[in-house]
Amino acid sequence: MIKGFGGASIWSQDLNNLLPFYRDTLGLTPTMESERFVVFGDINGPTLGLGSHSEVKGKNSDPARHMVGLTTDDVKAEYQRLKAKGVEFIEEPTSYDQITIATLMDPEGNLVQLFQMA
Repeated sequence: MIKGFGGASIWSQDLNNLLPFYRDTLGLTPTMESERFVVFGDINGPTLGLGSHSEVKGKNSDPARHMVGLTTDDVKAEYQRLKAKGVEFIEEPTSYDQITIATLMDPEGNLVQLFQMA
């Protein structure tokens, strides 16, 4: 029986292309690390994994196919902080009904959304 959502992974040709961005730029804290895979988040809840995969080559050619969502208490402040670090945003903070979203691109072209619930 499927019980719910456990997490998502982003694969790269080389983990070290993505790890500094998610750890150092976005500020996520790894909870598990190995040579080819890193997990962010409580391992008893939803997690985000980054890893090296032999079938992945180069940048993401279809970045809108999937998006990782990260929650924040202040999308506008995170937008300003990350813009100052040179992060590329494809959508500035925008409010939709009960949520504000900003969408950015990681170094390999994967889209990441920052969510703030109203």
